[in-house]
Amino acid sequence: MPSARIAILTVSDRAHAGTYADTGGPGAEDWLRATITSEIEVQRRIIPDGHDNVADALVQLIDDWGADLVLVTGGTGPSPSDKTPEGVADVADFDMPGFGEEMRRASLLEVPTAILSRQGASVRGKALIITLPGKPSAIATCLNAVFAAVPYALDLIGAARIETDPARIKAFRPKAK
Repeated sequence: MPSARIAILTVSDRAHAGTYADTGGPGAEDWLRATITSEIEVQRRIIPDGHDNVADALVQLIDDWGADLVLVTGGTGPSPSDKTPEGVADVADFDMPGFGEEMRRASLLEVPTAILSRQGASVRGKALIITLPGKPSAIATCLNAVFAAVPYALDLIGAARIETDPARIKAFRPKAK
């Protein structure tokens, strides 16, 4: 079975410029490596904020590199520079609104400002794109809330198969008939 390709895209002007340490990308990778038991290949990239930057990076990671799953950290808030959802919308084939709904619900249990977040999920070709906050603890909250559905979502769109450690996340797949 070929390994799944997972891209982690950090969207941050300050992290891209080197004036701020990227904690979201490493946090997301640590979470994935602790949760996924099948072979994965991870590529991390840091880009500045901006609609076009996000769209261009997603096209490169999915169409050129062949990512099956892309986790995008940052740029999902309401500030003027937060344009991650708009960049994703430009290149996505369709949205998966249940992901955003569930991530916000889980986050609201921890912080009342979670309602300001515009995280969500979309599909481009055979890749699932999940947009996340930039803080590692918020990334973990969101992934803990939705990741049980990710392996089956990847199966349904024709992406590489991933398996999870059921002690951390019990992936749901319907029983074969």
